[in-house]
Amino acid sequence: MLKKSMVFVAFLLVFFAFDRGDARAADSRELENAVRTLLSENPNIILDVLRQNSEAVLDIAQQGSNLRRKHNLEAQWREDMKKKKEVRLNDRPVLGNKDAKVKIISFSDFTCHFCEQASKNLDAIRDAYGDDVAMVFKHLPLDEKGPGALASAYFIAIAQQNEAKAWDFYHQMFDNRERLLSEGEPFIKKTVESLGLDPKKLQKEAQSKKVKEILAQDLEDGQKLGIEGTPYFLVNNLVIRGALPLELFKNAVDMAKAEKS
Repeated sequence: MLKKSMVFVAFLLVFFAFDRGDARAADSRELENAVRTLLSENPNIILDVLRQNSEAVLDIAQQGSNLRRKHNLEAQWREDMKKKKEVRLNDRPVLGNKDAKVKIISFSDFTCHFCEQASKNLDAIRDAYGDDVAMVFKHLPLDEKGPGALASAYFIAIAQQNEAKAWDFYHQMFDNRERLLSEGEPFIKKTVESLGLDPKKLQKEAQSKKVKEILAQDLEDGQKLGIEGTPYFLVNNLVIRGALPLELFKNAVDMAKAEKS
């Protein structure tokens, strides 16, 4: 215990000496050398200290990992800014201010677990940034004949009638993803009916040429961007792959917003 206490005190002395730029550099170096010698002769001390403070060590490691990830993403985003990404947005509903400084284009799938997680972050971002952020939803269903693709077709058909109800449908699909997966079209029709819309009419419109054309365009845009999985986002021109933690997503919005200012 005495040795561990000595090591701890020595670490503190070295830290504070260097942190304040202590003029007694020689004394600091001597103390550092003494700590190194003690640890090299007693390596188990470090292991014991790490074990006794495992949660704090993991927290520090996670903070370091997040910081490295943030720096790597910011470097990527600075490169992203140099090249404009072209995707088709005509006939797509916009959630929020259509003149927002930052437009988030989401390539997603209603049955994807990570897309569901990301949708919660998008809601939080819109709450935090208000009229500065708007969103467009583009469709990359994992199974082109599965419930996700069917929900996408209904979303587009609803949007052609009423954009606000299309976004209500969007939230219902993600909030009840498990039911969408297990019940398929019957659940979709129940949702449509709960929104005060005609399920039979929308079933027909979901199979229309216009809806199929929009879905095909989204798939083509995804292929041109080289998207390999969902979710995938364009924050103006910045690329986000996967369900990024909220704080890192906000970093992208802040950078895109600053670039527009």
